Amino acid sequence: MIDISHPSEFIPEGFVDTIRDTALEAEKLKRLHPSQLKIILEQKWFQLFVPKIFGGLELSLPEALRLEEALAWTDGSVGWTVTLCGGAGWFIGFFDPEIVSRIYNDPSVCIAGSGKAGGTAKKAGNGYEITGYWDHATGANYATAFTANCLVETEGEQVIQPFLFLRDEVTIHHNWNSMGMIATGSHSFEVSRLHVKNNRGFHIGGEYAKLPHPVYQYPFLEFAETTLSVNMSGMAMRFLDLCATLPLWENAREKLEDARLKFYEAVPFLNDISHASRKLATASRQVVNDLYPCCGLRAADPDTEINRIWRNIHTAGQHSLLSGCSDK
Repeated sequence: MIDISHPSEFIPEGFVDTIRDTALEAEKLKRLHPSQLKIILEQKWFQLFVPKIFGGLELSLPEALRLEEALAWTDGSVGWTVTLCGGAGWFIGFFDPEIVSRIYNDPSVCIAGSGKAGGTAKKAGNGYEITGYWDHATGANYATAFTANCLVETEGEQVIQPFLFLRDEVTIHHNWNSMGMIATGSHSFEVSRLHVKNNRGFHIGGEYAKLPHPVYQYPFLEFAETTLSVNMSGMAMRFLDLCATLPLWENAREKLEDARLKFYEAVPFLNDISHASRKLATASRQVVNDLYPCCGLRAADPDTEINRIWRNIHTAGQHSLLSGCSDK
């Protein structure tokens, strides 16, 4: 039987208290609060999918999804930052071993990045010359490395390939300005005529995995859909917690629980998971919108937790994989 326990079952209460108690200040700082970041680094949450031999947690995808949902339930900005940076850390399975030994000797390693093909990479000697600009790199404030997609000309055709950059090779533009997810610090970054070796480029897909762990065989699109969707459900679950006295609450709870059950049942089955992920994200947004008008003016006060959740879930929901407006 699939376990759809409340997210609170998957995170220690002490962490919840510290993260929530500092969430409002984190918004004012426009970055994670130092106390939040301290917990993340101590718990190695940026290294969810990194093998233990490299200092990571080596979680399976189902284990990581439970934790990511619990973190989003605790605070949307913390959950989103861990999910995006932890997701970029999944690329360790495809990095050149020389790169792995170089960047994973730092216990505070954190990888940020962008899926947008915002750069061009031209062959230059034994490497590439890269110029590009990428938006919305969650965790840019703490990143020790960045990944970014580039257009590479190969045999007269342009193909998209991801590359890895070190922090001192990029220029960060502190331009993240949104109504929600404020503390994620999802800033832009760029490189200009940066020369990198061939091994900074990598390919994603089970056939390219350089490490044997099963999680690196999971297709990247479905991997991204699942991890982002549980952020939506985690935030929606917390919104429900704060609305438990409302008359519409029971219907909202049943709707979200049904979507969560179908999602967790589908995780092992790739033919169902994309659909289940989108359904979970949609249900999460819908139950929040159904309950919000009944929450009174406190829900319109930006200093309240319930308003922060509303802003966070609607900001996160603008991601192309969650908006419901993509071609899929």
